[in-house]
Amino acid sequence: MGAREFDLVVWGATGYTGRLVAEYLAGAPSAGGVRWAVAGRDGEKLRRMVRELPGEVPVVLADAHDEASLDALTRRTRVVCTTVGPYAVHGSALVAACVGNRTHYCDITGEVPWIRRSIDQHHDAARAAGTRIVHCCGFDSVPSDLGVLMLHEAARARGRRLGRVDSFFGESRGSVSGGTVSSLIGVVEEMRQDPAVRALMSDPYALAPEPGRPGPDRPEGLGIHYERRLGRWVAPFVMAAINGRVVRRSNAVAGYPYGRDFRYSERMSVSAGVKGLAVASAVAAATAGLAVAMRSRRLRRLVQRRVPRPGEGPTPQERAGGYFVLRLLGEAAGDGPPLMLRGRVEDRRDPGYGMTAVTLGEAALCLASDDLDTPGGVLTPAAAMGMRLVERLREAGMRWEVAP
Repeated sequence: MGAREFDLVVWGATGYTGRLVAEYLAGAPSAGGVRWAVAGRDGEKLRRMVRELPGEVPVVLADAHDEASLDALTRRTRVVCTTVGPYAVHGSALVAACVGNRTHYCDITGEVPWIRRSIDQHHDAARAAGTRIVHCCGFDSVPSDLGVLMLHEAARARGRRLGRVDSFFGESRGSVSGGTVSSLIGVVEEMRQDPAVRALMSDPYALAPEPGRPGPDRPEGLGIHYERRLGRWVAPFVMAAINGRVVRRSNAVAGYPYGRDFRYSERMSVSAGVKGLAVASAVAAATAGLAVAMRSRRLRRLVQRRVPRPGEGPTPQERAGGYFVLRLLGEAAGDGPPLMLRGRVEDRRDPGYGMTAVTLGEAALCLASDDLDTPGGVLTPAAAMGMRLVERLREAGMRWEVAP
């Protein structure tokens, strides 16, 4: 990269989530000695925001739709981390500038069609340049992606290989992001207009190097069942549509360390008994209803009016009450004796905002500061940063553990 003025720049720092990332970096011990700045198009808003942060934080001006300003921005820094979505609308030019200037990049998108375009347009050039373009560094899909990697490392330490992982998002409290809803609606609109996007969204391997190539996994269904290994009822989980595809891409771009026959599923777990059955049934019905509602433009507008607008989010008190638990059940492959590994990922922050600010901030710091030996390309958190990011997140207060 040569000499750069900054180690990392937070793009979109005056937005709700961008501000949380900036606040996290301003107080994180892991950011000590890192030269970082905030960036956006409104200089006055940026300057007002940084006055509330400790220390001196430089301000950089650029516009998401001005290629010259993005070129100038990405020449000045080693890493850009961005919260400016929907990424299909606001993100493409920034990714192109990062690839062109050999600047590492991370975001919190969950937009499968846009990620697929990013892979097709930039993976080869980013790989040749040694530039890491890392999507999905928030609640989608860090817990799932790195949780599977954590189980893989535990199996490998026992001389085994994973054959299957079933993930279950359990107890949680958090708020829906207006930006997340806006991105979801954008994906639905693409599906409505383009049959190729509809086909892509039905492919569990949509983000693999060769989408459409057969694999052992099938699309997640909307049914419920009793999971005896957990002693809980399980139902569909809305983020499985992105998380599972990210896990499968991690396996593929890393050379299939989990094996070509590796299987992954992701569900939501609730309680046992009659109450759990009722809750699981309600979740399945709501998920199916949401899928139907998203096909109607009138109903989409109704949903938009009932959720936070992009840039809005919960109060600090509401964020402080957030939490989530992810349980992972891994089974070893091969002819050896049966081996079941139980993983747990947990955080006591709002997953969509508080935890996401931490995971994106630490991903940016990892790309900027750590001596990573992974290749360039359009990557996933596990493929780009591996267990080093898990270690950082443990140090930041998240729980990551494996038990046999």
